[in-house]
Amino acid sequence: MQYTFRTDASHQIGTGHVMRCLTLAHALRERGAECRFICREHRGNLLERIREQGFAAVALPIETTEGERPNPTAESALAHAEWLGTDWRSDAEATQKALGDTISDWLIVDHYALDHHWESALRPHCRKILVIDDLADRNHDCDLLLDQNLVADQERRYNGKLPDHCARLLGPQYALLQPQYAELHPRTPPREGPIRRILVYFGGADRDNLTGLVLSAFLSMQRKDITLDVVINSDAPHADAIREQVQGVQQVMLHTHLPSLAPLMVQADLAIGAAGTTSWERCSLALPSLVITLAENQRPIAAELERQGVIRWLGHKDEVNNESLVDALADLTRHGLAPEWSARCQQWIDGKGTERVCLLLQLNQNTPL
Repeated sequence: MQYTFRTDASHQIGTGHVMRCLTLAHALRERGAECRFICREHRGNLLERIREQGFAAVALPIETTEGERPNPTAESALAHAEWLGTDWRSDAEATQKALGDTISDWLIVDHYALDHHWESALRPHCRKILVIDDLADRNHDCDLLLDQNLVADQERRYNGKLPDHCARLLGPQYALLQPQYAELHPRTPPREGPIRRILVYFGGADRDNLTGLVLSAFLSMQRKDITLDVVINSDAPHADAIREQVQGVQQVMLHTHLPSLAPLMVQADLAIGAAGTTSWERCSLALPSLVITLAENQRPIAAELERQGVIRWLGHKDEVNNESLVDALADLTRHGLAPEWSARCQQWIDGKGTERVCLLLQLNQNTPL
């Protein structure tokens, strides 16, 4: 079977969309499928990384500057339209050209700037369409909709936005995680007691340098007994500033180009990060976390996770400062972790979401398992 992924990464978009698509592509390839990617050449794209992992990747040229909205049309003026780098019609034509005469068994679309207009235009070039979404803010023309998040009113978010025949895969049981998480899930015990190691990761872009903010708060506490594992993308906008910030600090370990966060998560007692896909990676390994939301779509996710007692949400990126971070860290390091917090994390996800989605796609059906 042939699968085509239309997704993008950039300094504005981040890397999460491409990374979860890569996870799915690896799992499909292991089952004998052929996968290829179509991505636009935004600043911060992951085209070379995709190719390094053995997948064909067609590069689409940029037609607008970063942050510039394409000319909106009466039928489609999406909130994230500027993320596309062109208008949807041009993108659809370029994608059709990239596909050539090949009819994909599944076209997999993971992009906030694409909706049912684009998807309908690509119908003649594929047998079925899977849309991966988190927002529920636009209509889709697809056969399968995957939203791996846990939010309030999850079951009704997509009412009126999908075709009648479209099946919905909703919730973290379908989270697209690397196979290590399913393997480690039953072997990772709940955390409790003193905090000795903290993992810091805010995604591949971290345009607001929340990593630097966390570092400043931690270093001001002068806790020589705690090790900080800090993960950054070496090409991220603030990478050089972070390297300078941690230079000579023995208890801070800086990591780049990691194939997986799983080994660091297993070692950590606590994580500090955002509310994207990494939330489900942390949960699968019973890792408590302090969360700072980076985008509007992360707010309802963080709110529900906090309501369920899975995370402590410190606020949105413009609401958190050095003082509030120090207070949160000081409280946890003073009192330690209660075991029930870690146990609540692990109950939400077993790490087998990628396997479930793969099985559905390979059976070429759209009936949830």
